Amino acid sequence: MSNKLRAVITGVGGYVPDYVLTNKELETIVDTNDEWITSRTGIKERRILKGKDQGTSVLANHAVDQLLEKTGVNPEEIDLIICATTTPDMIFPATANLVGEHIGAKNAFGYDLQAACSGFLYALTTASQFICSGTYKKVIVVGADKMSSIIDYQDRTTCIIFGDGAAAVMLEPTEEPLGLVDSILRSDGSGAPFLHLKAGGSRRPATIESVTAREHFVYQEGATVFKYAVKHMSDVAAQIMQRNDLTANDIQWLVPHQANKRIIDATASRMGIGEDRTMFNIHRYGNTTSATIPLCLWDYESQLKKGDNLILAAFGGGFTWGASYLKWGYDGQ
Repeated sequence: MSNKLRAVITGVGGYVPDYVLTNKELETIVDTNDEWITSRTGIKERRILKGKDQGTSVLANHAVDQLLEKTGVNPEEIDLIICATTTPDMIFPATANLVGEHIGAKNAFGYDLQAACSGFLYALTTASQFICSGTYKKVIVVGADKMSSIIDYQDRTTCIIFGDGAAAVMLEPTEEPLGLVDSILRSDGSGAPFLHLKAGGSRRPATIESVTAREHFVYQEGATVFKYAVKHMSDVAAQIMQRNDLTANDIQWLVPHQANKRIIDATASRMGIGEDRTMFNIHRYGNTTSATIPLCLWDYESQLKKGDNLILAAFGGGFTWGASYLKWGYDGQ
């Protein structure tokens, strides 16, 4: 056993809102139908956070509450909270700080990390550095997004895709051969025109005109994004396997970002991994952006075994993409 520290996941908590937005209901809102949505995306339903003043922190709070309950960790032991989100409650303060206040993490600092759908992988990799350096012992990484807050329910190409949700993991140090082994993270700003939010930032602050023109919603050129996502997500997943001398037989689980069933299938096929070893819940939650990968870990936790090899892969707006090689830390309950 080496004395090199690694960051291992010691627990996972998750939360999706109660309200289920089905394909059937979407048929009454926009010109679409269940068959069209299912065949192109694999999505059957998504969860939506309803109610006044209900921000992303509401989702994150539920997930982190459950995480603390399952791990038995005292909030005052938490050193750091990183919240991966594209839909913070406010431009500032950070949603991570609202979560810290909610749980009573009096000794922690926190910040948000924004890398669209790759946010959880970026945050996980960042958090692991604090653990591996010996600086901190307990770090929470939460991926949370209320995508319904930036979706135009008059745009049938985007409103069918996204949902709301959150999931969180606890990272702790270990000297066992477990935890986050390797990550390859990438970004390419030339992808910005194809997937972005037109207004609401410092370049184009909110005006009556920008609101009237419906520019505070996700804009996506679907065909271009699909092409990029298939190539880059599968490329980087293959690269991380090659770099760590892993064959398809060595991988117990592929944990792909849940953007589109066809992108998931293409990535699994490139890696030589069958559906029986590919985590999949897009049919239930849609694309929850930063939350998809940790929600998969939450859904599949009971099937995970200590030492299992997991490949996590994501692609997001910006463009951002990446893959991580993770050895699971405990037997699922």
